[in-house]
Amino acid sequence: MRLRNKPWAQKLVQEHPEAIINEPSIDQKIDWSERFADFSKPLAIEIGSGKGQFITTLAKQHPEMNFIGVELQTTAAGMILRTKLEEEIDNLQLMCADAANIAYYLPENSADIIYLNFSDPWPKTRHEKRRLTYTSFLDKYREVLKPEGHLEFKTDNRGLFEYSLVSLNNYGMKFDFVSLDLHHSDSEIAARNVETEYEHKFAQKGNPIYCLHASFVEK
Repeated sequence: MRLRNKPWAQKLVQEHPEAIINEPSIDQKIDWSERFADFSKPLAIEIGSGKGQFITTLAKQHPEMNFIGVELQTTAAGMILRTKLEEEIDNLQLMCADAANIAYYLPENSADIIYLNFSDPWPKTRHEKRRLTYTSFLDKYREVLKPEGHLEFKTDNRGLFEYSLVSLNNYGMKFDFVSLDLHHSDSEIAARNVETEYEHKFAQKGNPIYCLHASFVEK
C-alpha cells in the first residue's frame, strides 16, 4: 500500500545518513561494521518494513541482535527512522532501497533471518517476477543468508501464500513451520509472534494469517 507523501519524512532521511542509507549504489559495498557497534551479533533483515512496527519492536526485544529494515518508500522509511531516533534503537539500521538488489548491499552469508511480512501479492501473472518469493529473489536470499539461516514469511493473501509454498518447494527449500491460521495456532512461534500494522488490521477483521518458516538445503 502506497503512503501519501510526507515532506518531513524525506527531510528526516536526508538529515540522518548515520541511521539510514538512502538509495545505496550497487557499485560499492556497504561497510556495516561502521554502522553497528558490534556487527558480529546475529543479523535479521526485514524486506518491506512498512511503517516499522514489526522491526522496531523486535529490535527493542532483542538487543543481542542487529536488525536491518529495508523499505522502498521514503515516507515509510522516514516513519521508521523517526521511531528509531525517538526510542534510541541503536541495534537497528535502515535502508531506503529496492530489495531486488539485496545481495549487493550485504556480505555473502551474513544474515541469520530474513523476514517477508505482508508483501505486495502482485496477483497478475505478468507480474510474477515481482513477487518477493519468486525464484530470482530466492537466489538473492540464499546468497545473503548464512547456511543455517532461514526465511520467515507472513501474509493474509491466500493466493500469494499458495504461490510461495510452491515456489519455495520447487526451489528445494525445507519447510520448518507452516500455518494456515497463525493467530489460532498453539505453537511456540504463534506465542512469540510480533504483529505488523497490516497484520493487526487484517486479524481484527477475522482474516486468517498465513505463515511459513523455511531454510535452504545445501547443494
